[in-house]
Amino acid sequence: MYPTRFAGMAAGLLVACWAAHAAPTSGMPADSATVYQFSPVNQHNVQITAAYWNPIMDYVSRASGATLRLKLGRTSADTTSFVLAQEVDFAFTNHLFAPERARMGWRLLARRNGAPVRSQIVTLASSPARELKDLAGADVAFPGPEATVAYKVSYAELLRRQIPVNVVFAGNMDGAFAQLASGKVRAVGANAQLTASYIARTRQPLRVLWQSEPFNDLALMVSPRVPPATAEAVARAFIGMADDPEGRRVLAEAAALVKTAPFAFVPAGEADYAAYREFYGRIPASLR
Repeated sequence: MYPTRFAGMAAGLLVACWAAHAAPTSGMPADSATVYQFSPVNQHNVQITAAYWNPIMDYVSRASGATLRLKLGRTSADTTSFVLAQEVDFAFTNHLFAPERARMGWRLLARRNGAPVRSQIVTLASSPARELKDLAGADVAFPGPEATVAYKVSYAELLRRQIPVNVVFAGNMDGAFAQLASGKVRAVGANAQLTASYIARTRQPLRVLWQSEPFNDLALMVSPRVPPATAEAVARAFIGMADDPEGRRVLAEAAALVKTAPFAFVPAGEADYAAYREFYGRIPASLR
């Protein structure tokens, strides 16, 4: 058995962040009276996640004419539970590609255009751990049970190699890195993009013990209950940000906040996420 421990989890805490909005842009769907809930995966703590997404929600609401409200849970697992309970209308996630969840009918709209991400298992540069086998019996932190790249892919590799570890769920990637920096865990399962962001923000040197094949970044997805015209207007607003001076400014500020490269939203199709489906086809059912 691989025991699981939860660290820093406050069950039931919901953070709802309202994006400001203006009158619908001429020619866009006039459905601003309807509020659409938007849940992005918590890749950072709640405060940083909200600061990253609220200006984007403001821009997209004004550009599309559809009012979007940011809905976040305390952890990435909490936020994904809203999606699975059909409490939200749009999501930015890679948690819906397992076969059972694909049947919910969520549709791909867009993705960030950054380089593909890789699952990693990392430790402090000063750690005596040099190989994965050095983690046997140790505490290893992960963002949460829903983190596809940072938890499911990395933990599946430990299972494949029959390296037993004590799993510690920290709520988000920042929480997992905090556990590592404090010495409470020997390593963390991570997303390479967020590893680079953490190093840039904290100047904490890390050692990569293992990394996976590449996966495309998270996807903007829409619930089947959202009217098609509204879904397309929202997709156009996200994708059009890079072509508008105000949109580019919002994107640049979001990237600067988390110390990542500038990015844009681009159209996404099923082929972009084939690596996720292939992964789910070969892992234990318990990890899906």
